[in-house]
Amino acid sequence: MDAPSRMINGTRFDLSKLRSLSRFLSPGERSPAPAATSARVVCVASGKGGVGKSVLATNLAVARASQGEHVLLLDFDAGLANLHLLLGLAPEHDLGHVLDGKVQARQAVVPGPGGVHLLSGGVGRHTLASPTRRELDRLFQALRPLEDDYDLVIVDHGAGMAYSTVAHLAATSTLLLVTSHEVTALSDAYALYKRARLVNEHLRVGLVLNRIPGESAEAAAWERFKSVSLKFLGDCPEYVGSVPQDDAVLRSVQARTPVTLAEPSSRASQAFARIAAWPPIDHARTPTAFYDRARRALA
Repeated sequence: MDAPSRMINGTRFDLSKLRSLSRFLSPGERSPAPAATSARVVCVASGKGGVGKSVLATNLAVARASQGEHVLLLDFDAGLANLHLLLGLAPEHDLGHVLDGKVQARQAVVPGPGGVHLLSGGVGRHTLASPTRRELDRLFQALRPLEDDYDLVIVDHGAGMAYSTVAHLAATSTLLLVTSHEVTALSDAYALYKRARLVNEHLRVGLVLNRIPGESAEAAAWERFKSVSLKFLGDCPEYVGSVPQDDAVLRSVQARTPVTLAEPSSRASQAFARIAAWPPIDHARTPTAFYDRARRALA
């Protein structure tokens, strides 16, 4: 087992059992056309914490909602959720309450700024941090009705390779992989990309470099990631773009308001708008309902 694999295999589940859902199809059988009634689902993930993934997820949601889409942000950062803080919200219910059966998923959703809706992930909940396969199956089943209510669902995952993240990546069609230009962040992002390809051979991955100090750092980071991916995996993700270091983001976090709303003309806001225009987001609908596929990936 190589070093990247060792970094992400620290789990009580056998992640290798989560493979592409194409294995459920008979030889020569094609996946059915995407269901028009199901929401498009985009997963946002990172290999390393602290790269600004959740800030990107919130601003992506706001940018898409500003175009008239009905957008749900789903905080799947197991027990360490912070999207509610970034949006200035204090939800009464969260994913933990849904998992425990205390409320239905729709009852846990709250409206947020910019027309975005949020289902918070909860803070300090052990069951969310380390769910069993049965608990995840029950949670995925409870989340399925939300797909009928929205145009776009953006799932913000915790850093690294939790079992719930792997199940989501096995089911989704589209992943935004967020990293910084630092070597450790790039290494962990590569490990996540490698695992994602193993569990979903049809996954479309876009790489976003966040908090970039300048063009030279951006070019060097992308070249490093691309060259390693091509050398060892034979392909690489699409390069979506970068978000510059910008004090406007720090101010927006302190104000608990997405920077795209607080300072729409800032450099970071303009970068988030470009990322939100990545074409695969418009086509991120899976052949069958997303959470039905995620449940099958658990089998």
